Amino acid sequence: MEKDIQTYESEELTIEFDKNRCIHSAECVNNLNEVFDPQKKPWIQPEEASAQKIKETVHHCPTGALHYSGAEEEKPARENTITVVPDGPLYLRGNIEIQNAEGETVLEDTRVALCRCGASENKPLCDNSHEQIDFNAEAGFDEAKLNPTDDGDTSPKKLIVKLMDDGPMLLEGTYRVHSIANQAVNSSKNVALCRCGESSGKPFCDGTHKDVGFEA
Repeated sequence: MEKDIQTYESEELTIEFDKNRCIHSAECVNNLNEVFDPQKKPWIQPEEASAQKIKETVHHCPTGALHYSGAEEEKPARENTITVVPDGPLYLRGNIEIQNAEGETVLEDTRVALCRCGASENKPLCDNSHEQIDFNAEAGFDEAKLNPTDDGDTSPKKLIVKLMDDGPMLLEGTYRVHSIANQAVNSSKNVALCRCGESSGKPFCDGTHKDVGFEA
């Protein structure tokens, strides 16, 4: 994962923007255009709004491309969630830790967009390559593969995403999976998510990465 971080400062806070994590969801532009405006230079002007409004807007960024410092630090969402985007990435929100296959931490964050088309040049993060290759994957999923649970416990727990070499993403922890079809399933099952883009059971891995020679 390569970073390309730019900083923009006001008296109240500093905004950090990682260009390599931005996939132009435009949440910032649509929610607070007086601060986030691609038509201006610099395109981020934190002095144009209160720190509170900026923090609220940054929280809407689904990829973690935007963060702030110098004010109250962002806290993870109360519940870990995974949103399956049709023909696009997985949006993770909460207390997230991404590990390599050896269990070493490669990223800790509150918001992440993970590639599931297999073509990103910044794996495991999405870089919008799904649009270039016309990736096709519905947002619905087989609820039975999650062993749905609803014990009412939404206390913060870490969601660990372990990246297997040339293979899937393994989930550990408690989380809720959403889809555009309004599915919402609580689960704590350790499941494997496809990241080669070829599984017939997306978003879950079915071993196809071995057949297609996926490398990551």
